[in-house]
Amino acid sequence: MSPVNGGATRDRLRIAIQKSGRLSEPARALLASCGLSWRESRDKLFCYGETLPVDLLLVRDDDIPGLLADGVCDYGIVGRNVLDEVGADRALRGLPQVSKAVRGLGFGGCRLDIAIPESTEWTGPAQLQGSRIATSYPGLLQQWLDGQGVQATIVNLSGSVEIAPRLGQADFICDLVSSGATLTANQLKPAVTLMTSEAVLAGPITPFADVRGELASLLLRRLDGVLRLRDSRLVMFQARRDGVDALLKLLPDAEAPTLLQVDGSDRVALQVLCHGEMTWPRLEALKQAGAAGVMVLPVERMLA
Repeated sequence: MSPVNGGATRDRLRIAIQKSGRLSEPARALLASCGLSWRESRDKLFCYGETLPVDLLLVRDDDIPGLLADGVCDYGIVGRNVLDEVGADRALRGLPQVSKAVRGLGFGGCRLDIAIPESTEWTGPAQLQGSRIATSYPGLLQQWLDGQGVQATIVNLSGSVEIAPRLGQADFICDLVSSGATLTANQLKPAVTLMTSEAVLAGPITPFADVRGELASLLLRRLDGVLRLRDSRLVMFQARRDGVDALLKLLPDAEAPTLLQVDGSDRVALQVLCHGEMTWPRLEALKQAGAAGVMVLPVERMLA
């Protein structure tokens, strides 16, 4: 049973997001694109929903999994790495776990890597045996080490993990990597990836039994629509009718097209919704296959 549903009945939905940091603004923008707007409190810790009864709690990212588990909030937008790390920590301390359903949101992508000095050759996990590994993710690192049958000393640091080998605090590090520029600046290189991460919407598996159930369904429908259309474009062009099948094979990410006969000719006008990036090479391939007057239009909203 989901701990989120065990609290008092409420008539408003609460979503916890990062107060500041790399996920804060993208999370707000995503929710705003779902038609939500808020009135922010003076202390900037709470946003009262105005267009819908959906409020925001502005908190530290590593507090979000606990707020979900304890029923303080109904949903949370948080990095998958934070969700799993706090979950591992709560399990070690015997605290309630988040009974969660997770939706990837397509931003905040990164990976949790073990990195080693650039001058060191990586030979495999056994190389970590008896070493010191600095990290801000001790729970995830310990789980991975246990799975590899490796014993190592975990040096728990809250920041500046990448400098630990240069200071003599550790032999290796385990840290989040996005571009890899920070590793390079500290003469380190990635050796093995423990997990890939992105921002996710975490919430209960069991539907809410009160009015929040309808609110949650509405929000998730809008969210799915926004995410589906993020890279979608409406493509329009004309072509000979006998060339339509060949053109559609160049658009495998397209939905069923709309075809209109062009008056006085054997040509048709096609309108098709594509869910992949429409690059110049794709457009040029369409033209070479017989498409004419190709137009690519943005899609702001869609209701199926």
